[in-house]
Amino acid sequence: MPLKLMYITNDPTIAKIAEANGVDRIFVDMEYIGKNLRQGGMDTVQSKHTLDDVKNIRNTITKSELLVRVNPIHEKTEQYSSSEEEIDGAIANGADILMLPYFKTVDEVKTFIDLVGGRAKVMPLLETPEAVEVIDDILSLDGIDEIFIGLNDLSLGYGMKFMFEPLANGTVDMLCNKFKAKGIPYGFGGLASLNKGLLPGKMVLKAHYRLGSGSVILSRSFCNANIVKDIATIQHVFEHGIKDIRALEEECMINKDCPSYFLENREALIKIVAEIVNSK
Repeated sequence: MPLKLMYITNDPTIAKIAEANGVDRIFVDMEYIGKNLRQGGMDTVQSKHTLDDVKNIRNTITKSELLVRVNPIHEKTEQYSSSEEEIDGAIANGADILMLPYFKTVDEVKTFIDLVGGRAKVMPLLETPEAVEVIDDILSLDGIDEIFIGLNDLSLGYGMKFMFEPLANGTVDMLCNKFKAKGIPYGFGGLASLNKGLLPGKMVLKAHYRLGSGSVILSRSFCNANIVKDIATIQHVFEHGIKDIRALEEECMINKDCPSYFLENREALIKIVAEIVNSK
């Protein structure tokens, strides 16, 4: 099965372009609580999308699923509504899948599952070392439809220098094997255009196939619509970039029974990640 490609945007025009070119999930990102403290000064996505954005994208797309990342589990304050209100609002406005970020405990995931109440698919975003420590207990919960590994915050949590270190050091392998054993679909990380990124996208894509991943986020390095404003250019990036991804996926599928194809990529990936880390 081809990877489910996800792209973060609250712009209906870009959402339609992404959908028309084969993006499987349009990703509205409402997470902001605590994110700036964790990622302040880093070149990371901090979208601050809203419930209105959820509704606007729902009214725009016709084929792609609508994925909404809410905030970590929290109580109501003067500054923001409670998790329950936020989740109810996202579902009312058309979310197909809800993503819970930055959890550390089994109870947080259970609370999230209970609050969603079967009204949308549940996708925990595993991105803390604390959650890794209790992953077996988390995976024993009923109600997890899919799970995703967030490499940015996970690498930060471990005090690493580069987001793909957990992929190089075996952490992602270990987690994927646990997900696979439970029969829970999974994905991880971000994907740049195949020949872009400090770690080339083509190497990351092959790692997804080696590990049996089912989904990936198209990163800002794939198409940064905050910088590229010309719609024709954005259309060209999506059209050709996704064709290239699907072509490499076909190559991966042809080589699925050839261990050396993926082993060589893994060894090269580990070497490049080490070089990047040593240069920082």
